[in-house]
Amino acid sequence: MRVSIQDLKAYKARGERFSMLTAYDYATACILDAAGIPVLLVGDSLGMVALGHETTLPVTLDDIIHHCQAVVRGARNALIVADLPFLTYQVSPEEALRNAGRLIQEGGAQTVKLEGGRELANTVERIVTAGIPVMGHLGLTPQSVNQLGGFRVQAKTVETIRELVSDAHALEAAGAYALVLECIPTAAAKIVTDSVSIPTIGIGAGPECDAQVQIITDLLHLIPGRIPKHARAYMEVGDLIRQAVEQYDADVRGGIFPTEKESFALPKGVDLEALNVTLDEG
Repeated sequence: MRVSIQDLKAYKARGERFSMLTAYDYATACILDAAGIPVLLVGDSLGMVALGHETTLPVTLDDIIHHCQAVVRGARNALIVADLPFLTYQVSPEEALRNAGRLIQEGGAQTVKLEGGRELANTVERIVTAGIPVMGHLGLTPQSVNQLGGFRVQAKTVETIRELVSDAHALEAAGAYALVLECIPTAAAKIVTDSVSIPTIGIGAGPECDAQVQIITDLLHLIPGRIPKHARAYMEVGDLIRQAVEQYDADVRGGIFPTEKESFALPKGVDLEALNVTLDEG
């Protein structure tokens, strides 16, 4: 049976932490689901780590739907959360509802996620009232990167922490079932976590959240270069892939691959001489 939003709420009530990872394709979803990851996020981060953009802003609703369909086909047990991309929910609650509905109907997700606080409470309420669960996202909101002046730590003062808490309370009151807290000090994350009854899911928010989420390409270090401060590379998969393809290339050039083991033979009894092939020597 697929994990539900009620399960996540129960985890918090029991003090049981849980994990969430991003997934953007069928193969990854199969692996993460088999590993027992309870929540998979088809995030607009795919714009940066799968499509090569500098920010998440170019990601479209059709992009998320396309990748979500693949993830849903690969994961039969995890709760699938799909991001509402930039400008798919900010214009009006009704437009937000229509776009959230597409992620559910066409993408196959069970819930949606959007960025923002009190200003989006009415939008969250409208979507939830229609029967679509909503996960909130506070702190560093990547879709507002231009307004924030870059990917910077948020909620570093008493006043901004107070605003963060107010946003969290507003989203919970509007019906959000969980909150992502991104790139905020541990102390601020603890205050929010202790002040709401719904689970908080941290990314760069320290160990006091109810759950943690990471970008799968960071966790596996698939993309060369430094990973964010808040991430941890559990395996250098990028290096392993590079080594494998270098060996494959060398084997092809050296005539080592394929061998008879990777080749197919004609069935017994097939007489090639019966083809009577005549070569035109020109």
